[in-house]
Amino acid sequence: MSEFKRLEALTGMKKVTFGVGIPALKLRSISACALLVFALSLLGSFLPAFAEEIIVLCPERIFVGEPFLVTVYMESKPEVVELSWLGEVLSLDVRADGGHFVSAALLGTDVLNSTLGEHELAVYTKASNGQLRIARSVKVIGKEFKEQRLSLPEKMVTPPKDVLDRITKEQKRVREVLAMRSLKRLWELPFVRPVPGAVTSEYGLTRVLNGKPKNPHRGVDLRGATGDPVKAVAAGRVVLAEEHYFAGKCIYLDHGNGVISAYMHLSHIGVAEGDLVEAGAVIGNVGSTGRVTGPHLHLGIGLQGRMVDPMPLLATPADHPGED
Repeated sequence: MSEFKRLEALTGMKKVTFGVGIPALKLRSISACALLVFALSLLGSFLPAFAEEIIVLCPERIFVGEPFLVTVYMESKPEVVELSWLGEVLSLDVRADGGHFVSAALLGTDVLNSTLGEHELAVYTKASNGQLRIARSVKVIGKEFKEQRLSLPEKMVTPPKDVLDRITKEQKRVREVLAMRSLKRLWELPFVRPVPGAVTSEYGLTRVLNGKPKNPHRGVDLRGATGDPVKAVAAGRVVLAEEHYFAGKCIYLDHGNGVISAYMHLSHIGVAEGDLVEAGAVIGNVGSTGRVTGPHLHLGIGLQGRMVDPMPLLATPADHPGED
């Protein structure tokens, strides 16, 4: 299965194709989904000679917290490809792919602070013969999440005053990491499953700790025993490797295009900041450091600072037949 096809088909939701400079019949031949061709909003000068084939594939609607893939297919290599989503502009790299050029981005919404309804997704390209902006709306749909009640040491629910400065600094450090927007895309789909264990706590759970409502669970917990190896979900650069009060020993990897993966509660950190790692490389070991009830791996995926459900991105046994 090609790199993008699995995620394009993940949710079973209708994907739409929109673009310019291409007959409708040709668009339909590329996607079996409904065709929607949208009006152009021009930026700067738009030359009549602009007849490039540009195809954009994206979902028509998504659930809160769900990651989704946007792919832009072009006939010739542009100078600039940018994508706008939820008020942020993301610059994309361009790669040759089967006689065309393609840019790809992973986007999503965060269960913590998403606004339901229609949101504009726009693609901007600049080439020698003009500039072009095409846009459509993507609908964000609400979803019910289960409640999870946990009993923890009180210091892990209401931290003592002498650690508050530490926690503030750690949270600032994580925000800086999640704000990284390196241009080169290092990730490929599907992501490597970091540990083989089953999900023990789902994304989006409404958490009540010692009877106190807290933020929803913005990642997934995967079963593992202390010492089990933890693998990088994709190629990337280590941008954080240290011990935090709540997350315990943790690692953050930058995979490019605003895609960040986080691995928490480790017993051992096996990499250092600045290291480059390949997809599937062992970067640490499962543990029970930080705020936990037992050993496991907390996996988080940030897309332009928004923490999404990692599970749709991870490889399944069908992606690697014959492997355990």
